[in-house]
Amino acid sequence: MEANSSKRKSSQLTGSARKIKDNAADWHNLMMRWDKLNEEGFAVATTIVNMRRSSQNQQQLDSSSSSSSPSAAELQDECDKLQDVVNRMVAVVTKMESLMTSQRGIRELEEFQFGPEGRTVPLFHSWTTKQFEESGEDLLAAFRQELRLKQTIVQEVAHAATSDLCMLLLSCWLHQPFIPSQTRLKLEALLLETGHRPL
Repeated sequence: MEANSSKRKSSQLTGSARKIKDNAADWHNLMMRWDKLNEEGFAVATTIVNMRRSSQNQQQLDSSSSSSSPSAAELQDECDKLQDVVNRMVAVVTKMESLMTSQRGIRELEEFQFGPEGRTVPLFHSWTTKQFEESGEDLLAAFRQELRLKQTIVQEVAHAATSDLCMLLLSCWLHQPFIPSQTRLKLEALLLETGHRPL
C-alpha cells in the first residue's frame, strides 16, 4: 500500500524535478554497474598476476621444463578479458557524462526561466539545481580519475617487473583510491534529497 502511494506521488513529478530524480536513479544504477565491473576486473587481474608469478617461478626452477607454466596465448586471453572490462567501464563513464550534460541543461533552463540565481524554491528538500549539478560533477570527476587508473593498470599488469609491483597494481584496482568513501556519501545524499531513500 505504502509502495503504491509513493509510486503515485513519484509519478506526479514533472519537469526539472522528474528529470533530476531520474538522473539520481541513473547515478545509483551506473555506480552499481561499476562496482560489479570492478569485482570482475579484480578477479581477472588476479588471474593475470598469478599466471605471471607461476611463469616466473617455473623459469627459476627449471627453464627446460616449462610445459606446466601458462602460455603467452593464455596470458593474452586474460589481458583481453581485462581490457573488455575496462571498455565497459568507459561506457559507464560515458553515460555519467551524459547525465552531467542533462543536469547542466536543467540548470541552464532554470536560469533562463528564473534569472541568474535560478529557482528560489527547492525542488525537493533543500538543494538548489546548482547543488545537484555540483554533486554530479564531483561524482563524474572521481570516476574519470579512477577510469584513468584502471586503463594504466591494464597496460602494466602483465608487464610488471616485480611481484611487489604486481601486488600494488592489484591493490589499486581493488581499493579504488580515486573513489573514496565520500563519493559514496555524495550518492547517498543525492538519493536522500530526491526521495529515493527515506529521510
